Amino acid sequence: MSPTLEPLGAAVLTGLPREPLQAGPMADVVASLRQQAHALDACEREAGEPRGDGHVAFDLELPGADALACRIAGWPADDGPSSETVAQAACGLMSVHGRATGGVRALGMPYVSVLAASLALQGACAAALGQARGATHRTVETSLTQAALLAAGQYIAGATASDLPERLLPGSAPLDTRPPFVSSDGVVFEIETLHAAPWRTFWTELGIDLDTAGRGWQAFLPRYAKAVAPLPRMLFDTLAALPYAQIAARGARTGMALSAVRTLDERARDPDVADLLRHGPWSFARGTDGPRATPFAADAVLPLEGVTVVESCRRIQGPLAGHLLATLGARVVRIEPPGGDPLRDMPPLADGVSARFNALNRLKTIHEVDIKSAHGRDTVRQLVRDADVFLHNWAAGKAEALELDAMALEAVRPGLVYAYAGGWGAGNDIELPGTDFVVQAYSGVADGIGRAAGLRGGSLFTVLDVLGGAVASEGIVAALLARQLGGQGVAVESSLLGAATMLCATELRARHEGASWATYRPVIDGVFETRDGYLALTCADRMAADAAARAIGVTAAHLESELSPALLSDDARAWEARFAEYRVAAAAVATSLDALHDDPRLASSLSRGTYTHIRSPWRFA
Repeated sequence: MSPTLEPLGAAVLTGLPREPLQAGPMADVVASLRQQAHALDACEREAGEPRGDGHVAFDLELPGADALACRIAGWPADDGPSSETVAQAACGLMSVHGRATGGVRALGMPYVSVLAASLALQGACAAALGQARGATHRTVETSLTQAALLAAGQYIAGATASDLPERLLPGSAPLDTRPPFVSSDGVVFEIETLHAAPWRTFWTELGIDLDTAGRGWQAFLPRYAKAVAPLPRMLFDTLAALPYAQIAARGARTGMALSAVRTLDERARDPDVADLLRHGPWSFARGTDGPRATPFAADAVLPLEGVTVVESCRRIQGPLAGHLLATLGARVVRIEPPGGDPLRDMPPLADGVSARFNALNRLKTIHEVDIKSAHGRDTVRQLVRDADVFLHNWAAGKAEALELDAMALEAVRPGLVYAYAGGWGAGNDIELPGTDFVVQAYSGVADGIGRAAGLRGGSLFTVLDVLGGAVASEGIVAALLARQLGGQGVAVESSLLGAATMLCATELRARHEGASWATYRPVIDGVFETRDGYLALTCADRMAADAAARAIGVTAAHLESELSPALLSDDARAWEARFAEYRVAAAAVATSLDALHDDPRLASSLSRGTYTHIRSPWRFA
């Protein structure tokens, strides 16, 4: 395989605002769009004038095809202005993040903006692929709030499941009994294991009794699913009495992984950062010649209809990538072990299946295959023989050990897009589990989130698994488009570390390049207490601030001093409606995820069933 593939080398983006500073509340979306498009080798020309409607629009042009118009709005139905803060509040992300951080809190990073940029680019690439196969798509739309709902989707499923739904509100877990830990010499660190035996051995060797260690495991294991981890206080006290070097040595001996929570300054000094900032979270390698995707059927609607994906993934990152490809119309064949994925049984349930699991896998066809057996591996090869994409997120080296690596499967299916959604990315030899919370700690994401909230660590919401899944599907769609245009297969690798670097790109550039990177700052942006509930409010510019002042009945000069007292005079929903009249971005903070249906601005993105489904974040026309 050749490493010299430019997946969107023939593509041109036009119409993005000239400067991110001029894009108002969408500044972070514009900056990330540019970074991701350049990483995928698309050129940019003919920058547009800043828009005053709170939307971002651009065209994607390919030789011999009609230009595709892409638009990112604040809300899915043009229901007024929005912002990063407002989207996090309205769609439940603040609530989920706040479960283990003491109450309603913003993530403190442009998370929804970066995710929305990823969705916009992959939607545009999917539509371009559809065009190349004979479809007539000309426009694609998404929004900040659709990106935020996608991120919260598993938690919304758990909160709305028909069988014993979860009731986990902000502040439901104490701050001092959640990871990360602190050693006696002041090192803040995460611990990780996916198995009970190392956990038990690690703690019992430190003098913790089996009952306490067991209660800790029962709280630690589901933290990915619940975004809380109320561990016994004794575990923290035990580690706080020991220096980090001694704890790390004990971890190495018992199989418990440890990662210090590193700062963004430390991350910026890593040798891989420059390359990730330049080339993005993907690596692409050119494969052998092979057939292009089947022509677009006359009765097809979605741009990836007729494309087949074989997926062998666990947990969140890989399954979410497969889910997004299925949402775009692909037929996704999911490989599970005999008896099915154990996560199918994780409560709460809906129709006998884990609601969280179903939220990521309900659009897929399931094949139970024992890939450890020769017969099972032959079955995988047979499935791949008729596929366009093979996607996995196995541990490093497992594909080669199973003889199901890119070279082996390319021999079975020339022209295959072979996708690996990993933890650390190509060329990294980091000897740590590539899981969400470890990568948060290593990458500086935990430091960034913690600093924003005055806490010592990151989020127990699966920040990187979700973004990493979107990044993986984005790379796959770009690879499919490159294959359609060039007639060659592609191997694409993405990683959680790459997604983390993309999330922190602006801050890392400022540190790594020693430059002063100016960023857009709204006049007012935050969460405010009201008579009943909390309100997220963003005044993107002085004009919005003047409108907000009129909404609360004060002069513009007194807005900042009078805003908080004024908001205490009524409840959050009333203020949301009041600010909407004045076209000011505002939303009541959704604390209970089962109440999202009460927001009419989200109705078109939600579907009621045995749990609440998140509908497609894209609209094609």
